[in-house]
Amino acid sequence: MENLVVHNGILKTRQELELHYNPVKDSFWTRITKHKVFYIMLFPCLLFFLVFSYWPMGGLVLAFKEYGFNTGIFGGDWVGLQYFEKFFSDPRSSLYINNTIIISILKLFIALPFPILLALMFNEVQSNKLRGTFQSISYLPYFISWVVVVGLMNQLLAPNTGLINQMIEAFGGDGSTFFMMEEGLFFPLAFISYVWKGIGWDSIIYYAAIVAIAPTLYEAASIDGAGKIRQVWHVTLPGIAATIIILFILSLGDILSSGFDQVYLMQNPGNADVSETIDTYIVRTGLQGGQFGYATAIGLMQGIAGLIITIIVNKITSKKFGTSLW
Repeated sequence: MENLVVHNGILKTRQELELHYNPVKDSFWTRITKHKVFYIMLFPCLLFFLVFSYWPMGGLVLAFKEYGFNTGIFGGDWVGLQYFEKFFSDPRSSLYINNTIIISILKLFIALPFPILLALMFNEVQSNKLRGTFQSISYLPYFISWVVVVGLMNQLLAPNTGLINQMIEAFGGDGSTFFMMEEGLFFPLAFISYVWKGIGWDSIIYYAAIVAIAPTLYEAASIDGAGKIRQVWHVTLPGIAATIIILFILSLGDILSSGFDQVYLMQNPGNADVSETIDTYIVRTGLQGGQFGYATAIGLMQGIAGLIITIIVNKITSKKFGTSLW
């Protein structure tokens, strides 16, 4: 009887109680063997990031070395911060940074509400078949390459023969405008094409978060007299706020990356001053110009800036909203 103890209304032995508070910890290899199926499933993912993300990071040493075809990546002389000084002393570097930030703001901030609104619209469609049809249509542009998308834009906006110019001419206007070469239209066209291409795909996670909200919350709001708009504002948006914050923080790592494919394909002599970004400049100096160390240094600055901004915003959201990546 001395070894029996009442714990939470249940009669237990002292040995059982000790195991409850001090469970025996399995060794590392024991846990691996116990959950081997999960680790086997995880292995391809780890291998992917090891090969394509971590292994190439060794090449960052080029930002501080002089590359030569006869010396390779690690055999050149050290140049210190020479490449960084060269970039910031370039009078056009501020132009590249400004263009990159403008496009990043359009994509990360201005475009943020659109997939959320689309997910809210999907949630209001009562017919599963009709909703599935609309979702499939909205997903399709995501799988079209930027080469095809920009090609369609050139055809639609071409002077004289383009659909838009033909419509303008039909209403008595001048149908000879080459919209793709208009400097003032580059940012709007880049934004519209980006939203059109990705809005459906980006709405998937938001819609999944909306579906996960308990229906009883909507019923309680309805009983209190809340209409659809108030239900969205007081139930749906707070319910997916954590998802919005997490995805926003993840996207901040690309704050100095405007997206190379789209911008590079939309470039032409008419919009060169607003379409030259850090990403396109890296490709021009690195791959086309052969300045591999210089291009690596610029890319390293992009990554460091994205990391710092992500850490700062993550700390702010953790204190302000109680949601963070770590």
